[in-house]
Amino acid sequence: MLNQINEAVDFIQNEVNFKPEIGIILGTGLGGLINKIEISHEIDYSKIPHFPLSTVESHSGKLIFGTIKGKNVVVMQGRFHYYEGYDMSQVVFPVRVMKYLGIDKLFVSNACGGLNNNMDAGDLFIIKDHINLFPTNPLIGKNIDELGPRFPDMMYPYDLDIVAQAEAILNENNTPYHKGVYAGLTGPMLETPAEYKYLSIIGADVVGMSTVPEIIAAKHMGIPCFAASIITDICTPEKLKEVNLQEIIETAMKAEPKLTALFSELIARN
Repeated sequence: MLNQINEAVDFIQNEVNFKPEIGIILGTGLGGLINKIEISHEIDYSKIPHFPLSTVESHSGKLIFGTIKGKNVVVMQGRFHYYEGYDMSQVVFPVRVMKYLGIDKLFVSNACGGLNNNMDAGDLFIIKDHINLFPTNPLIGKNIDELGPRFPDMMYPYDLDIVAQAEAILNENNTPYHKGVYAGLTGPMLETPAEYKYLSIIGADVVGMSTVPEIIAAKHMGIPCFAASIITDICTPEKLKEVNLQEIIETAMKAEPKLTALFSELIARN
């Protein structure tokens, strides 16, 4: 694995003379942040050694380098999911590559389902903690000591200072938001009513199919993390209805400017 990471990093550094400070993973329907970047270079995933390829229609497949408000960033325009058939080491491979490229913070976005009646589709959600309900995680197997310790602590998976900064930005702009616990499941199917009830009982506020593996890998490497979601559908008994992917993407895209504004200002302050 370490050899593969180094080969990918060597290839990228030969293509791009650039050291990013912040890594960003863009989620479903949240590609508008690209328009805020002064792009210096783009690399198709297909050209990078050992990089997976996204099979989800709403996800592009490019690694983008540039600046946002003077900060050097590397952006994953398209992420990888466990449900696509990749193993966890492949899902988090780009995060590990970004660490070796030089990032010292990771910002992640996603679309999710809300589990509380006080939520509405299109609301912003700040993740303060998560519940890993994937059947595995990226640290299973032989530990790679160069990446991090065998038993990393997960007391604060999402950096408290960055979360506080995000809340301050939203409050300053009078932007409503929620904060709480994200449950990560495999997908690709959405959950049953009984599963939504179970998730609520065990303490989840929202549910999605990503983010948790990347955060685990980043924390293993000592990277402070921040993650925010757009709630695309409400999954409580009172508000639950059938939805399809197109509706989810459209909801995410309508609400995306709020998340783009948050990420832009948060990057400026870090």
